[in-house]
Amino acid sequence: MYTAPELWDELMTRLAGIVATYLRLQAEAGVHALQVFDSWVGTLSLDDYRRYVQPAMARLFASLSNLGVPLIHFGTGTTALLEGMRDAGGDVIGLDWRIPLDLAWERVGFDRGVQGNLDPAVLLAPWPVVERQASAILRRAGSRPGHIFNLGHGVLPQTEVQTLARLVEHVHGWTG
Repeated sequence: MYTAPELWDELMTRLAGIVATYLRLQAEAGVHALQVFDSWVGTLSLDDYRRYVQPAMARLFASLSNLGVPLIHFGTGTTALLEGMRDAGGDVIGLDWRIPLDLAWERVGFDRGVQGNLDPAVLLAPWPVVERQASAILRRAGSRPGHIFNLGHGVLPQTEVQTLARLVEHVHGWTG
């Protein structure tokens, strides 16, 4: 990326094209939403993101904008990148657990949806802790339309299925 920026740009252009083709096929197969998931983007500074990643992401999201399905833009460790991710595109910006949901949504803008942001490790705690953390996120969402409750990353292998089911029940029953 730093030592061969032209090569990096070529790689990102090709990857964006490949991902666009794949996601377009997913939409044609009937998916209801598409998520571009980048677990490593949060290692970049905002300046590096804007220079090395954002242009390819913007082309990717622009190329998918006519599919008629919501586009979710997600990364982990992205607290410093939220405005850059918003500018790159996506109808919904995914949030990990490292920033309070309401503060992140303010930065992203209320014209976009947000997805997240429960720490997956919380699901390993006793139920009262899970319930408290999930409720705090739901309160921060403020019953605003556009929030998709989710984890801030994937489910950890040791997570009990019963805990996930109970969490879904809690979220669906939330009255705030």
